Amino acid sequence: MGSPKLLAVIDGKPLVRWAVEGVVPLVDEVIVVTGPDDRAIHDALQGLTVRFATNPRPEDGQGTSIATGASALSSVTEAALVVLGDQPWLSASVIRALLAEFRATRRAIVAPVYRGTQGNPVLFAASTLGELRALDGDAGAKRIVERDPGRVARVPIDAEMPADVDTPDDLARVTAARTPRVQ
Repeated sequence: MGSPKLLAVIDGKPLVRWAVEGVVPLVDEVIVVTGPDDRAIHDALQGLTVRFATNPRPEDGQGTSIATGASALSSVTEAALVVLGDQPWLSASVIRALLAEFRATRRAIVAPVYRGTQGNPVLFAASTLGELRALDGDAGAKRIVERDPGRVARVPIDAEMPADVDTPDDLARVTAARTPRVQ
């Protein structure tokens, strides 16, 4: 991106703020994982009720950030929702559907399937937190989801997968296509 993508501004707010604001009202606690020198992310989220966890090795990949977040969870955590900071227009209805499916089925993993394609965010029950804490590298939690398909509840979502921002072109596309979030 040439600059920190999570700080890219869309409609007057940093990308990461859009993502976090969409989650805060729907869950009990939000833990934001940052690198050791990410004061700017703290500043971008000022005023939101979040807790920060520092990943000492973010350059080692997304897995280390998930492991850091999982390690910061309370021992009484029932489930964790892994949400990406670069998906600003994630619908609250998706999160609600994942939470409802978890409450109804108590499956270890609950994942959205957007018109046939599995995506994010993904909910992980407390029974999987040890696996999340052991992650490293850039594969993220995908290998945990794929390890045992029988423990995964897949929730069909009749919508396109939420766009994420990885390149300047992605940022331009997301900004141009911005539509109000469906609550």
